[in-house]
Amino acid sequence: MTSRLKTSRREFLAGVSLLGASTLLNGSTDLVAAPAGEPVSDSPWSADERKTASHQLLNYFGKAAPQLLRPASGILTHPSISCSLPGKRYASNLWDWDTFWTARGLFCWAAISNDFAFQKNVAEHTIGSFLNFFDHQSNEGRISMVLDVKNADPLGALKADRPKSQNQAKPVFGQLALLISDEIGSVDWLASYFDKLLRFYASWVAGNQSAIGLLVWGNDVAIGNDNDPTTFGRPDFSSANLLLNCLFYQDLKAAAELAGRLKRTDDQQRLAVQARKLGEQIQTNCWDPRDQFYYTADVQCVDRRKELIPNVRLGMDMSWHSLPLRVQTFTGFLPLWCGLATPEQAKALVQVNYLADDRFRANGGVRSLSSKESMYCLNFSSNPSNWLGPVWIIVNYFVWKGLKNSGFNDEAGRLADKTLRLLSTDLAKNGSLNEYYHPDTGLALSHNGFMDWNLLVMEMM
Repeated sequence: MTSRLKTSRREFLAGVSLLGASTLLNGSTDLVAAPAGEPVSDSPWSADERKTASHQLLNYFGKAAPQLLRPASGILTHPSISCSLPGKRYASNLWDWDTFWTARGLFCWAAISNDFAFQKNVAEHTIGSFLNFFDHQSNEGRISMVLDVKNADPLGALKADRPKSQNQAKPVFGQLALLISDEIGSVDWLASYFDKLLRFYASWVAGNQSAIGLLVWGNDVAIGNDNDPTTFGRPDFSSANLLLNCLFYQDLKAAAELAGRLKRTDDQQRLAVQARKLGEQIQTNCWDPRDQFYYTADVQCVDRRKELIPNVRLGMDMSWHSLPLRVQTFTGFLPLWCGLATPEQAKALVQVNYLADDRFRANGGVRSLSSKESMYCLNFSSNPSNWLGPVWIIVNYFVWKGLKNSGFNDEAGRLADKTLRLLSTDLAKNGSLNEYYHPDTGLALSHNGFMDWNLLVMEMM
């Protein structure tokens, strides 16, 4: 890596910040890009090539970012953030984790461009998004996964029927609130909503916590990684999906930090203990020492002998309460992202399951599903969206962050370059970015005009 890092990412971004947003918007639009239809190269870039591609993406983000800030409309009585450009798919919705990732990217752009007015505007719209979600919270504490300007509960997550298989919002609001508080330098805005955040967590525990302490999805609708084979098509309340549990772990830690800033010491301690216990359950039930990989757990392990053969004497106890669903998806790397893996686990996970072959590594970054799985498929799909192999920038980001957290800096740098090259090539060919990509050729597969977590490439530059 050192031979091609004549200009470091940090040095480049520092230079960009000095130039300011206006210079970027008026800069060159020339872009080093792979010809259409050819595989995205995995070869190292020169500093000049990287700088050119970064400049083009930053120029595009500078033009697109303000378009993601929406005024109040309909039931969304506060200004909010869109994950897509106006007129494109998802543009009229307010989605849970998409709001978090888009806001993170927009704040990143504000920092790079030294645009404090834009940062203030992003903060206003991010707080507004948070308030829109919590203004429609149910009596039980549940929050809708998606709001539309005309409908606060399109998926029926807030209705009072029980058991409630419809999924509510992903646990990202503690992370979103911490992001806002860090950006504006104050947590005062959250004080009157913090109890609502705690009720949101309590509703997850009451409705979706399994006997072993891991959270389970109610059903397989809109789980984020939509057709993850460890959840999609499986029985209700059976899948302790790693994405769900790692997000909840991160959110509890964020909420504990926020509670400390709000001088709510008892809540801080309780949330920290809750996060620690969840982390322990992820380690106990999801780490597979044989495969050196983290798996989603099946929690349907129930001893039914007393029910089915009541007249037969019981013998050996059933000593396990979950089984690993040994399907290798990108979620197996999430404990690196959230800091749960030990140094020994991180080293084994990366060396055995990331660096050893191309099961996950591809020209475009990280496959969402191992290419060795029988379900591997690169077809376009909108409902559900396809997470059976295509590259999603959020997947690249999770793994990149996990590699950096674990000290694999060279590997993280190579993944950052692949992501930068993938998106810059798409921009040169299509004039905008897309939702997901062919892992080997870089071909855009879905939803032109999608922004969302694509903005996170700025953190990777």
